[in-house]
Amino acid sequence: MIKKTALTLLTLAVLTSCVSPKVYKELESKYAKLKQQNRKISDANEILLREKTEAENELKQLHKAYDEAVAQRDKLQADYTSTKSNYDNLKNSYDALEKNSSASIAANSQKNRELLAQLEAKEQALSAENARLEKLKSELENRSNRVAELESVIAAKDAAMTALKDAISKALTDFEGKGLTVEQRDGKVYVSMENKLLFSSGSWAVGAEGTRAVKQLGSVLGDNPDIAVLIEGHTDNVPYKGNGILTSNWDLSTKRATAIVTILRENADINAENLTAAGRGEFAPIASNETSEGKAKNRRIEVILTPKLDELSKLLNDN
Repeated sequence: MIKKTALTLLTLAVLTSCVSPKVYKELESKYAKLKQQNRKISDANEILLREKTEAENELKQLHKAYDEAVAQRDKLQADYTSTKSNYDNLKNSYDALEKNSSASIAANSQKNRELLAQLEAKEQALSAENARLEKLKSELENRSNRVAELESVIAAKDAAMTALKDAISKALTDFEGKGLTVEQRDGKVYVSMENKLLFSSGSWAVGAEGTRAVKQLGSVLGDNPDIAVLIEGHTDNVPYKGNGILTSNWDLSTKRATAIVTILRENADINAENLTAAGRGEFAPIASNETSEGKAKNRRIEVILTPKLDELSKLLNDN
């Protein structure tokens, strides 16, 4: 019975470890595409935040211009009222002087014409200022709507990823304190699992406890079909000394990432096109390799969850 069990485990290990060149190339291709998508996501986030900042700055400037236009309009209105008052006074004087002196009449007539010309000029300036004020008001409303729209999209995206993080944290509660962390950074969710939860030293066969954790993570991913899933394998800087088909930490990290993908693909609700496995070897540490604690943190699987950016791309292209 013991020999039969050992033979079965050996067969499973061989089957799990063997990844055909075709599958390996597909995974490499998916990893390259996902890296490109990650760059697009970062670029889109930067563009979105930059546009929001520019829109807010323009909004402030429009507010200032609007206030200045209102003040200018009010000043022109006051000037117009004052000029009209002077005109009325002079007209009254003109009517009174008309009976007394032709010379005074001529002088008042000239001054009257000048005041009329001034009045017409101020009326034209007031009309032009009112038109400019209406234009600024329209631009102000459009810019305010643009800022609100950008803020709404950003808030909705962040809220969706926060909800996803909370769902994952809840599903993986049993594994708290066992080398598993869930974080939200830069619009993405990062699930990090140390190798002590998943693998034995030098092995890429996932243990029972690790399999349970990956399947529980998969249950959440199955409910979120629009999330891109990148599985990265990481090692410490101790050179790989195993025998067989693997030659380096890079090979080992890739096999471990592929092993996680294999478990996730058992869930029919997860779209296989959203899954990508990648090996990073020892080249992306999160702690110092000078201590055993740091090496333990570096030996990990990171599952990086990225939202689709269709809505953001449409918003940016439309504006």
